[in-house]
Amino acid sequence: MEIAPRISVSADVVHGAPVIAGTRVPVSVVIGSLASGMSKEDIETEYGISVQDVEAALAYAAELVARIEVTPLVGT
Repeated sequence: MEIAPRISVSADVVHGAPVIAGTRVPVSVVIGSLASGMSKEDIETEYGISVQDVEAALAYAAELVARIEVTPLVGT
């Protein structure tokens, strides 16, 4: 099931984790690779996905972060 452009989930693929549609490449791996300093082009080569897939993973992660609501604890 597609949950965002180019991002899908299925109970049968990577235990239901969000992946690049049509692959077994988890969004978390793509984002982690970017965070570790890999370029979009390096990720494209390493995982056999497109730069557009990398950008879709980044957009999906940004959307998730935007939904998080943080409530500060009093006195911290």
